[in-house]
Amino acid sequence: MAELPPIVDLRQSATALRVQRGVMRMLREVYDMACYAEVPLRNGRRADVLGVGPKGEIWIVEIKSSLIDFQVDRKWPEYREFSDKFYFAKPPELDAAIFPESEGLIVADGHDGAILRDSPDTPLNPARRKALMLKLARMGADRIHLLMDPGPK
Repeated sequence: MAELPPIVDLRQSATALRVQRGVMRMLREVYDMACYAEVPLRNGRRADVLGVGPKGEIWIVEIKSSLIDFQVDRKWPEYREFSDKFYFAKPPELDAAIFPESEGLIVADGHDGAILRDSPDTPLNPARRKALMLKLARMGADRIHLLMDPGPK
């Protein structure tokens, strides 16, 4: 079995981890989404948060913790082909004006989050949706199993 990615990316800043927690809480509590953190995608990118809704809709949230974090990242358009909706998420202190108006925007802290701007719907290709759902089911089960039984490597 291939090694699983970490549930939490330890390279993330404390701010990014707080935003991630608030985003995941909001998606679960307000939108009834099952959330995954740090999901590797087929194109080599890793989604900070991926949510699956009750009808199988898939949202990807890319967390930006600072202006520099946003300025140096030009890979974010590559997430679009793996989601029905794409959002940036930011901490309250980061200026919302830096984010492209064409994309969804969430503000979040360690307790909660809110959608400031909705994402346009870009329906996922059915074959890609099926492959991604299978990957998520297996990854989720493997993460739970590793928590229950870390076992020998």
